[in-house]
Amino acid sequence: MSLQAYQRTQRTVESPRDAEYRLFGQVTRALLDAAALPRTDRRVIDAIDWNRRMWSAFANDCASPENQLLPSLRGQIISLSLWVARYSSQVMRENADMMPLVDINRLIMQGLERRG
Repeated sequence: MSLQAYQRTQRTVESPRDAEYRLFGQVTRALLDAAALPRTDRRVIDAIDWNRRMWSAFANDCASPENQLLPSLRGQIISLSLWVARYSSQVMRENADMMPLVDINRLIMQGLERRG
């Protein structure tokens, strides 16, 4: 079986929580790989943007009336998304440390892992 066929099969059988965990892992790895690079490096820009877009997508999902998470948890995810957006700008403009973004993602991954 080719790698691409395996990956397609994996995505069709994994739960939404597993998919979220996998996505957080991929984005977090990109942030870690980019952390020591100059902020002008395309890999840094792409990693920060990917992380920001991921969080924005989760916030948009949490804002949907069809979302079945508890309203308090939805609000917390939206708040984290806003923080990620603001802090990402500080990383790019002020050379702030990228590790708080990694730390937040890892905490979410731990929560996804425990509830799975």
